[in-house]
Amino acid sequence: MKHCLVALALLAALGASAQTAQGVSKTEIVVGSIQDFSGPLAGYGKQVRFGMQLRVDELNEQGGVHGRRITLKFEDSGYDPKRAVLAAQKLVNQDKIFIMAGHIGTAQNLAAMPVQFEKNVINFWPLTAAREMYEPFHKLKYSFAVPYYEQIRVMLPRLVKEKGARKVCAHYQDDDFGLEVLKGAEAGLKGIQMELAEKTSFKRGATEFSSQVARLKAANCDLVVLGTIIRETIGSIGEARKTGFNPIFLGSSAAYTDLIHKLGGKSMDGFYAAMATQHPYLDEASQPIRFWATKYKTKFNEDPTVFSAYGYSIIDGFIRVTQKVGPNLTTDAFIKAMDGMSFPPDIFGSAEASYSASKRLGSNASRLSQIQDGRWKVVSDYIVQ
Repeated sequence: MKHCLVALALLAALGASAQTAQGVSKTEIVVGSIQDFSGPLAGYGKQVRFGMQLRVDELNEQGGVHGRRITLKFEDSGYDPKRAVLAAQKLVNQDKIFIMAGHIGTAQNLAAMPVQFEKNVINFWPLTAAREMYEPFHKLKYSFAVPYYEQIRVMLPRLVKEKGARKVCAHYQDDDFGLEVLKGAEAGLKGIQMELAEKTSFKRGATEFSSQVARLKAANCDLVVLGTIIRETIGSIGEARKTGFNPIFLGSSAAYTDLIHKLGGKSMDGFYAAMATQHPYLDEASQPIRFWATKYKTKFNEDPTVFSAYGYSIIDGFIRVTQKVGPNLTTDAFIKAMDGMSFPPDIFGSAEASYSASKRLGSNASRLSQIQDGRWKVVSDYIVQ
């Protein structure tokens, strides 16, 4: 009789665990996110946090999803992979999050994912355009950022043909990010039977680019692909303009930020960048973006950025999936819903995305923006190859 009672108790416990998930109660879903609040991308981290919070507040004011409010838990990595591991351990083991959403940084995600996966915690739409966010396949990986490699591979041939460029060169940061841009450029040119005429590189943290720009100028480059982020983009283009070297410059979404024209000034005009989600200017012609941007500024007393839009969209995507799952929210149920999920274009113009049991990147479509008169303007529709 005693053995029967033990067996029944075990069965009951197993049944209960099958119906519940870490971070999910009758009234709450706990969502975790690791951002940079104290390191080199601290400005981005704050903007992502505000964007996430805005969408969560909207939802909670409407009663939540299937009666559950969302609670956000943030940790600071300082953009350090070692600190990202500690942050993931706290969120997963102490805060008991249901899901990790919008974690910023490639190396940081790679360091944190094993901690999450050990406890069956999904890595949802991280803020990095690295292919490792969906490759190799893992059931707990879902990515939404078009890889830098794909952005440049697709956009470069288009721009070469449109501008009649004859000598294409590359200037890139000598690390995983820069090499992804370089490989994308080489692959894109191969498809139109061209090769790079010159390539120059620099170490992360570099602030002086005169020797690299001189080499690019000497090679008569008329289009230069930039594997640069913020400071390096401004410094490289600024040095080129100063020497009278004015090729077409093409960067990745890593350089698609209002800081380029705010800090770089007039010399940044003409710069192209691949992107998907649109920067939300307060006076944007699109009424939905303008309304959203005004609401954001009213709440946080600062202008939104594209990273604010990323944060908002990540939480909005999560909400859409949980709505589809229904009241019985578990990790397995979330995966089942995601694996047949389609997301329509959002107010920021992001491309339609879809997922399946074997497809963990929502979309590889990107478009082009250009800085014109000191602000970003979308200049192409989406291109997929």
